[in-house]
Amino acid sequence: MAERILAVDDNPVNLKVVSATLKQAGYEVSTASNGTEALEQVKTVKPALIILDINMPDMDGYEVCRRLRAMPATMSLPVVMLTAHDSLEEKIKGFEAGADEYITKPFQPAELQARVKVLLRRVAISRPEKVQKPSKIIAVFSLRGGVGVSTFATNLAVGLAQLWKEQVALVDMVFTMGQSALMLNLPLRNTWGDLAKIPSDELESDLLQGVLLNHDSGVSVLAAPRTYVEGETVTPIIATKVLDLLRNNFPYIILDMPHDFRETTLAGLDLADEIIVLIAPELASVRAVVGALEVFDELSYDREKIRIVMNWVFERKGLARKDIENVLKHPVQYVVPFVPDGFVSAINLGVPPVISEPESPIGAMFEDFAFAFSKSEDKESLPANPTPIHNRVMDRIRARQHSRR
Repeated sequence: MAERILAVDDNPVNLKVVSATLKQAGYEVSTASNGTEALEQVKTVKPALIILDINMPDMDGYEVCRRLRAMPATMSLPVVMLTAHDSLEEKIKGFEAGADEYITKPFQPAELQARVKVLLRRVAISRPEKVQKPSKIIAVFSLRGGVGVSTFATNLAVGLAQLWKEQVALVDMVFTMGQSALMLNLPLRNTWGDLAKIPSDELESDLLQGVLLNHDSGVSVLAAPRTYVEGETVTPIIATKVLDLLRNNFPYIILDMPHDFRETTLAGLDLADEIIVLIAPELASVRAVVGALEVFDELSYDREKIRIVMNWVFERKGLARKDIENVLKHPVQYVVPFVPDGFVSAINLGVPPVISEPESPIGAMFEDFAFAFSKSEDKESLPANPTPIHNRVMDRIRARQHSRR
């Protein structure tokens, strides 16, 4: 059965062109001439995707998109903005409203067909089956900003997904302008803010799955709210319920943590099986980690689940690793070397180095981190069909073992 698409535009000529283009690609098409009609039709037509014009008489496309994202039944419905407005400001407004794609008129039929096909394929990605074996929650944390928490969390999540060929959840716990979706170049179709509108006792796995943003690497992102106001609506009760649901559906869950100890942060840290604390080799960062470790001790967190990773974020000489370990009274397990340009370009393009440069030193390092932070049962078993990343990691382990002889 052909998938149905709802096209919305107040210009009848535009509607005919869009309809003909989509029908040519094998889709069924319904149409609406304004926002109010579109919202009514969504309830009865139940389209697989909606194409929205922006300028309409009763309400503009941005408002229609926002209303779709506010309703549980349509919060994950793919939305394409199709408009004559091509300014960067308008595009940003479209993505902030929750659009998945933004295409300007006049459009090429092949481009519209291709964008629609990609979006529908992304939605059709099989959702992970309920996890039968224990999942692992890893929180990446620092009390001091600028040490690469989001970069580390993103590369670790992608590395784990590619290493074991399993879906990995990347959860942005930074409810004020979190960047996890940006790190993977994903539009903010849905966010934590959409979940916060739903009573916690009504949250279910299927609903949560519809809010996640799926990346081709196998990572599913739960994005930070679009605004500070939305972020304030996420309560510790909602955060705990969502993480519990994710734990039942994903073998690995990576938490991109904020630089604080607010209640929602503690909800994530409490559930974490392992906490990776990032530190830079400078005094302020060391002081922040000392403070974090003191709080962890007060919370009775087992020191065995704390992993210190030093990120050499600047080129100049920093504090010695041994001196830092003496102050922390805790070992620094791993060191990320200084990389002058790789991380900045990766962030700007939304392509982490573990994807773009897997065989470079920095890409290989994150592949090794993914293996190091994997569950014991995964590391100790030989996959029936090892992935390329697994083969590379094993080759490096054997090479290091050989060099020590």
